Amino acid sequence: TTEKLANYRAVENTYLSTFQTLGGLGLLLGTLGLGLVLLRNAIERSGELATLRAFGFRRSTLSAMLLIENGFLLLIGMSIGGVSALIAVGPHILAPGTHVPWVSLVVTLSVIFLVGMIASAVAVFFALRIPLLAALKAD
Repeated sequence: TTEKLANYRAVENTYLSTFQTLGGLGLLLGTLGLGLVLLRNAIERSGELATLRAFGFRRSTLSAMLLIENGFLLLIGMSIGGVSALIAVGPHILAPGTHVPWVSLVVTLSVIFLVGMIASAVAVFFALRIPLLAALKAD
């Protein structure tokens, strides 16, 4: 009986790791979508950014401000999703004899955060390249 249950657990763990991998890929795709939304947001705020640049803010200061803002939003979103996921799988984690792949979970979340910050940096880079006078006239 113990051997049969171990075989079933092996199959169950294979399915769980497959779904975790697919979920991670889905999250990466969603993070790239986040990058597009961040780019659109930064372009829509080009008038505000141009006004700040006209008042004397350096591009580096504005870049840091936007990256910190986007990083904070990304962390909050990942935290809310992570807590929700832990609540959803809580009974499975607390069951005796289960193994949770914490290392791969942390690596997946780190890669997602890294991709989100890279997408944010690309969005900020392109948003701050808009000419100052054209952005002020458009606003």
